[in-house]
Amino acid sequence: MDNQEFEKIFQDYKQQGGEQARQEVSESAELGKEQIVAVRKNEDGDIIAFKTNSGRELDYVTAIDEAKAGKLEHVDVFHKYGRDILRSEPDGIKENNLDQLDTF
Repeated sequence: MDNQEFEKIFQDYKQQGGEQARQEVSESAELGKEQIVAVRKNEDGDIIAFKTNSGRELDYVTAIDEAKAGKLEHVDVFHKYGRDILRSEPDGIKENNLDQLDTF
């Protein structure tokens, strides 16, 4: 196989994954969990707060606690550098990455 064939297969794979992710996102929205729709950043560009689709504003620690409790959709909590970190699920949809969301 040449490089173009590998690239086409990979692009097809990404497209199918993106379509599946969008379908799963819309299906899980029916479960009643909140979604993060906007973020607040400090002067350094760090995310310091979150706004949900219900209008609630959450500080970083509260958002981590709610994500751990399964109350927030499409985010994961992982432990790195001695602390918990909130990130969007790696679903292949760039538009819903926390860093890409609108600010409030």
